[in-house]
Amino acid sequence: MNKQTFIQGTMILLAAGIINRILGFIPRILLPRIIGAEGVGLYQLGYPFFLVLVTIITGGIPLAVAKLIAEAESSGQPGRSAAILRTSLIFTAGAGLIFTVASLLGAPWISRYVLPDSRVYHTFLAMSPMIVIVAISSVFRGYFQGKQNMIPSASSSILETLGRIVCVLWFSYLMLPMGIAYGAAGAMLGVAAGEVVGMAVILWHYWRSRRKEAKEEDLGPGAVSGYPADIGQSGRKWFAPTLKRILRIAVPVTGGRLVGSLSYLLESITTAQSLAIAGIATAIATAQYGALQGMVIPLLLLPGALTSSLAVSLVPSLAEAQARGDMRTIHLRLHQSLRLALVTGAPFAAIMYVLAEPLCLLIYNNQDIAGMLKIMAPFALLLYAQSPLQAALQALDKPGRALLNTLIGAIIKISLIFYLASNPSLGIYGAIIAIIANFAVVTLLHGYSVARALRYRIPFLDILKVVCGMIIMAAAAAYIYHELSISPLPELQLIAAAAISGILYIVLSGAMGLIDLHDLRRLPLIRRWFR
Repeated sequence: MNKQTFIQGTMILLAAGIINRILGFIPRILLPRIIGAEGVGLYQLGYPFFLVLVTIITGGIPLAVAKLIAEAESSGQPGRSAAILRTSLIFTAGAGLIFTVASLLGAPWISRYVLPDSRVYHTFLAMSPMIVIVAISSVFRGYFQGKQNMIPSASSSILETLGRIVCVLWFSYLMLPMGIAYGAAGAMLGVAAGEVVGMAVILWHYWRSRRKEAKEEDLGPGAVSGYPADIGQSGRKWFAPTLKRILRIAVPVTGGRLVGSLSYLLESITTAQSLAIAGIATAIATAQYGALQGMVIPLLLLPGALTSSLAVSLVPSLAEAQARGDMRTIHLRLHQSLRLALVTGAPFAAIMYVLAEPLCLLIYNNQDIAGMLKIMAPFALLLYAQSPLQAALQALDKPGRALLNTLIGAIIKISLIFYLASNPSLGIYGAIIAIIANFAVVTLLHGYSVARALRYRIPFLDILKVVCGMIIMAAAAAYIYHELSISPLPELQLIAAAAISGILYIVLSGAMGLIDLHDLRRLPLIRRWFR
């Protein structure tokens, strides 16, 4: 089993995340051209309900598995790791099958009475088989992350994305002649096919790692399946106590993520209902929501490849440091994560703000949605800082605090959506204001909770430096795009403006000490340039 350091693990997941984000934009660019904004809206309306069901089953299980296995490995108890894996698999697979059947049986009622557009029915049916697949895959990802081996998670996610790209576009194209609702269902079937590919890859990694461990270790007769001899022959002797330990960590985390998933579901329902109150027809409201959630938000979340990678790597790293009582390492890792999240997210936010119109025209061939992106872009930094802060709270046994913060933000968001989006003068922009308020409230509450729990000083000076660099970059990008004639093609003009201003931002970041050369020296591919 190849264990990586915190920085190496983060960079592996980051590389995979960047590849996935770039590849993931292929169907996001092409799918609206196949099934239209209305079809994307139907696809997006069904997805929040799927997230709620998956969160109930697996919301906190991967994190609990990663944390417990990291602790077991650091204390030299591989048999305990195997017990954790088997227990979590039994629990999640069983729950996944139950919810899959319930989802299939309840699809007619849910699509008619719960979701805001009954045409979501076929999409809902198409997504139901994914529940058990995602449940099993998430456990194995948590297992490898706990062992601090990020390669299986990275490779499975990349191949999952490749499979999803092909199948989403192919299936939606094949089923579109039957109607928009069937085209959206075809896209969801493509997502399910990608999940099957991802699960197959991570299962192959597990099989390969078990063979390697069996060859390298001299296993006793009681540990042939990965269990120590004293674990007992009866499954009840290890299943119940292990499940109790897993759930003790997973339930609060699941609660926090369930609040987020339910908030997303209620957001879709409340937005559609509020737009109806504002006098907007159902089909138009579905198209507007599809543009927001299927086009604008994914573009805004593009730097999330890093923040999610940081969050995944941060949990086992902080868990190990906490087990040793090493507060210095905890502060160091958290500071590294926040700095990297802000420094890498800022240039994206700057470009999305000043060049929103040409960017949306280039990617989606739709300039009308640029206003949504421009309003949200400056506040994206709050979102990028949120993932490391939340991961720190969960890794350090403060999931209840993260749950409360998320719940407060969700209540504020849903209330504001209902109040603002129902105003005819605001419409969908009322929902955008509510989402921005949620970004701010949850991130600030997480920051306060982390600072109080760890006596950690939030790096306000670094934040100020990032904001200054972002403003200078934004001004440079706007000047280059609008005032300098580099290319007669708008696409090349956009790329040139982003590239030149990006180089300026990197130089400024280095001059202000935001880019840590010590971290660069630890990266496998480029460390030879920083000796």
